[in-house]
Amino acid sequence: MGSLVVSKSRTCIKHLCTSWVVNPLYLRPALACLPQQNIMHAVRFIINPHTQYYSTKGDGQAHGRGAKEKGFTPRTRPAFPNSVFTAGTARRTAEYMKKRAGVDTEELSNNAPSWGRGSVKVSLPDHPLTTSEWGKFKESSSKPDRFEMRMMEGLLAANADINIAKSLLAYEVQDKGTLSYELLLRYLTLCVMGRHHSEVFDTYDIMRTCFKTLDTGASSLFIKGLSQTERWREALEVLEGMKKALLPSPRNYSDAIAGAALHGDAETSWMLYDELLELGLVPNQDTWQCLFQSGITQRGQEDKLFSVLSYMRDNQIYPEEPLIQTIKAWFESLPDQKWSGTFSYVVPSGECKNCSASLESIQLTEEEYAELKDTVMKKVIEGSDVFKKTTPEELKSFKSFVKQRPPFDVVIDGLNVANTTPKASHSETLLAVVSELHQQGLNILVLGRKHMLHPSRNWDRQNMNKIKQKAHCFFTENISEDDPFLLYAALHSGVHCNFLSRDLMRDHKACLPDSATRRLFFKWQRGHQLVISHYVPGKRVRFQRISAYDTIIQTSGSSWHIPYDENRGDRATYEVPQKWLCLTQGH
Repeated sequence: MGSLVVSKSRTCIKHLCTSWVVNPLYLRPALACLPQQNIMHAVRFIINPHTQYYSTKGDGQAHGRGAKEKGFTPRTRPAFPNSVFTAGTARRTAEYMKKRAGVDTEELSNNAPSWGRGSVKVSLPDHPLTTSEWGKFKESSSKPDRFEMRMMEGLLAANADINIAKSLLAYEVQDKGTLSYELLLRYLTLCVMGRHHSEVFDTYDIMRTCFKTLDTGASSLFIKGLSQTERWREALEVLEGMKKALLPSPRNYSDAIAGAALHGDAETSWMLYDELLELGLVPNQDTWQCLFQSGITQRGQEDKLFSVLSYMRDNQIYPEEPLIQTIKAWFESLPDQKWSGTFSYVVPSGECKNCSASLESIQLTEEEYAELKDTVMKKVIEGSDVFKKTTPEELKSFKSFVKQRPPFDVVIDGLNVANTTPKASHSETLLAVVSELHQQGLNILVLGRKHMLHPSRNWDRQNMNKIKQKAHCFFTENISEDDPFLLYAALHSGVHCNFLSRDLMRDHKACLPDSATRRLFFKWQRGHQLVISHYVPGKRVRFQRISAYDTIIQTSGSSWHIPYDENRGDRATYEVPQKWLCLTQGH
């Protein structure tokens, strides 16, 4: 973004209006601007080195698993296990591995480069400066290049007094005769973030008068800034203008919805919410927060808010703590319904600790299983990409191999499992796992690669022969990928079949055609994937417990159970929360 040359004479500041937010992609400045006296009256609120600075900071502020043909009973630790799908496991594992490598994670965090507004560290004045004082300040700076930008970013990071920012803009005009777009955009950001509503109004009135359209950055800021004030309906006009050039973001809609809800216009807030969904955008937590908050003070929105919970269920979205607190307050505010909310957890058997209700099983229905099996077979097993890591002949041979054998109870990713521990050879580890499962009378398939059949220090011939006696084995070419074979065998064997691997299958889940199928895959995976939790050579293999219940918003009519994300929690996309809001209805 370029700069506009501005005469040192105050009478030429009028040109500022036609160059403030010039963006060649989205902006088309008007051919003519306001009369000079009107422009000067408007601009003096923003940049006038002779004006007494004032602040309006804060003005107008808003206030159980199903039965199987052959039961699998993995031995687990008595305490609740930390499954690979438990929120925070990935982070804890990463920290553990760093400690094992002798790296202090806190030291890494402190030494890592940080970016963004919070990382701007500059010496800032604590009061507005005159142009001469700013000049001396710049001369004493060790980095005079982009001095004004660094100052404004520092003021923004510190949420500093708006008057200091005004004096900085005045200095820029007086000193350089130029005023850059990016400097002004950061000033506007400071006005919006600090809720300096009068300054937002002044800036908006000037830009609306001088330009036919606004660029994306300025539009987003004005939608947010105006929505917080009594001029919130003008934010809707900005939103409409933005839609002529591009698709607004969920954040844009969230700000507009919040403005309507904040000012008691529930009809407009729901109209905007429906429009957001129709555009295929995913609402953010703040959007739902303000809708539930509005539902506490205004009745008649119950069906719409229940539909929000259904949307979150269907899309496997979990409320964060601020939202879950508001949902709890909304339920408890419903007249004559006697809802009571308690924060709880679910025991491994699938019962809520608070109300003892059984949660929905993690097992797929017959219809869900058939749908998932059909899609995975077409997209993952028979898809064009699979032959980059195998051949049609090898896959055909494997399919014939599977069909000639009874359905498997467990499919093992042999190479993945064999690498579980460095304290034993690969074949010793794999044999221990196969033996543990064989003792339970299970029909086992071990998938491996042909190099595992060549005797070596890691692949002992006797161990491999014992594995062949206890399990069916199929060894692919060394360049072949194991996962498609594993998925085919497990899904072909039926809903009772589990698979053993540390691989979380994220690439294969991403290949599925839509979010509904990806959610089905994730549900099936959490209900069927075995992971070794503990193995010491010479001792029994321990497995992580397979979840008996589905972590999803659910209701029985007289109760609701809503899983939610803890504040400061660190949950990977393949993990699920462990905390629940239990809502029960009294009599």
